[in-house]
Amino acid sequence: MILSEAIQQFLEHCEIEKNQSKRTLVSYRHYLERFLEFLKDIELKKINLSLIKRYRLHLNRFQFRLHETLSVKTQNYHMIAVRAFLKFCAKNDWETLAPEKVDLAKTPERTVEFLTRDELERLFHSIDDGKITGLRNRAILEMLYSTGLRISELTNLNRHNVDFERGEFAIRGKGQKVRIVFLSDRAKGWLKEYLDERDDNYDPLFLNHRRSRNRKKDDLDLKGEHRRLTDYTIQEMVRTTAYKAGLTKHVTPHTLRHSFATELLMNGADIRSVQEMLGHASITTTQIYTHITNKKLREVHQKFHK
Repeated sequence: MILSEAIQQFLEHCEIEKNQSKRTLVSYRHYLERFLEFLKDIELKKINLSLIKRYRLHLNRFQFRLHETLSVKTQNYHMIAVRAFLKFCAKNDWETLAPEKVDLAKTPERTVEFLTRDELERLFHSIDDGKITGLRNRAILEMLYSTGLRISELTNLNRHNVDFERGEFAIRGKGQKVRIVFLSDRAKGWLKEYLDERDDNYDPLFLNHRRSRNRKKDDLDLKGEHRRLTDYTIQEMVRTTAYKAGLTKHVTPHTLRHSFATELLMNGADIRSVQEMLGHASITTTQIYTHITNKKLREVHQKFHK
């Protein structure tokens, strides 16, 4: 078996048997094509630790822009894809390097950036809600903070997904796992105000209102897919809104997810509940927020220990 054929079978396995998301498939293809480009189309049995070490050195020195190299985190993503591929090979009894022999580089302990309540209010109130795009942007920010949604989860939402009566709805997140998220009264109010201003019957919950309406009327256009807001557009909106609000922190949609989790923990929520609301498969991922609870303990110590 040669490498290119094995990679193709692995990607098909991920798509069909494992039913992994389109985003995961794109990532795996990207990382493994780089692996193939480096090793060339060799036989699987010729892959050994020496080649893996040379590949890791290649990744460490790889420049994707002038004077810009891959971060250790990104290099690890490449190697995680390689390990998943080698695990698939082992499952099929193809002679090659054992996946457990591929280690990941050590990375610094992860920390999170979040916004204080004052910073959040400055962010929300810096939006001009006199236009429909302003109403949309305010509804997006309020929803991200109220639900802790990932940006891809938000952009994939359709109107029928949101239950205004119950103030909650199901979301299919990473790994196709379903969880329930909740809308605050304020987020619900802004979202309803935005939707009431719309004069279309398109499916997407959030639209690009500047995109041309003069398009061929095929089935997708009739449903409004060509007007669905993209991840990139929302990222840019959040960045420019934070700048307008005078925030010095690097603010992204994920910062609002971090702020959502932080607020819950600071107000006494247990970490298992936060894990479920964020849709984390492992409690280890949620434990990056433990520095928040540590700060709370410090406040308690300072207040009550004399």
